Amino acid sequence: MQEILEILKETVIDSVKLIPFLFITYLIMEYIEHKTSEKVKEKIEKSGKFGPIIGGLVGIFPQCGFSVSATNLYATRVITLGTLIAVYLTTSDEMLPILLTEAVPVNTILTILGIKLVIGIVAGLIVDFVLHKIKKQNNKEHENIGEFCEHEHCHCEKGIVKSAINHSVNIFLFIFVTTLIINCVINLVGEEAISNVISSNFIFGPIIAGLIGLIPNCASSVILTELFIENIISMPILITGVLVNAGVGTLVLFKTNKNIKENIQIISLLYVIGVISGFILEIL
Repeated sequence: MQEILEILKETVIDSVKLIPFLFITYLIMEYIEHKTSEKVKEKIEKSGKFGPIIGGLVGIFPQCGFSVSATNLYATRVITLGTLIAVYLTTSDEMLPILLTEAVPVNTILTILGIKLVIGIVAGLIVDFVLHKIKKQNNKEHENIGEFCEHEHCHCEKGIVKSAINHSVNIFLFIFVTTLIINCVINLVGEEAISNVISSNFIFGPIIAGLIGLIPNCASSVILTELFIENIISMPILITGVLVNAGVGTLVLFKTNKNIKENIQIISLLYVIGVISGFILEIL
């Protein structure tokens, strides 16, 4: 009973922390849809080529709130896929606070963050460049905000604040329920068992770390960071896992972006970039 209450408490805390990010994001989206002119929208579209750079810099901050915000903005095509990938790759979730708490050398922390930032920005720019070249990027990106509102039954005509609150509550409940289930599963399996899997497979370290990183929960970044601090895994393996780990951002992707096939492709792309980066870093 005590364990269940602890899991419930942890889930509530993790979910509540996302509310400000959710509300501000949806408020911006509503403002774009209802208040901005077509000329302003065109400027946002044209600035998309710099999106991965901005996304990478924003994503480097701890916690997964920014990945959730980026996911919602991508679902309505306010930002490009490259920007979303950049945010996902640079997001650190719980890694940075743990490294700081454990007094890990500053140069080590800066190295890890620097590598994540470079990989995130470069990968994001490449993704956008390739999509632009093969003309798969949708040119009418902002039209989906209206469709999103319609699907969510947010009653946008009642005002952007009420609509933003409605969106935030819907996504918050989705995140809370799903996170609670994931936390229960992790508690059942045991963090020690997960640790043993990755620490006993040094050759396949990046592959396994990437799979653990795909878990849409802060537990994955906590496990990987603790293993690194205890010198059980190397820095490249840690970076692989936290590159792939975008917190609950990938979870929200399946809630807000209705193209399931595209979502799977995005997650697969994220995983491949993370694992390949890990292999390269190990070789270097």
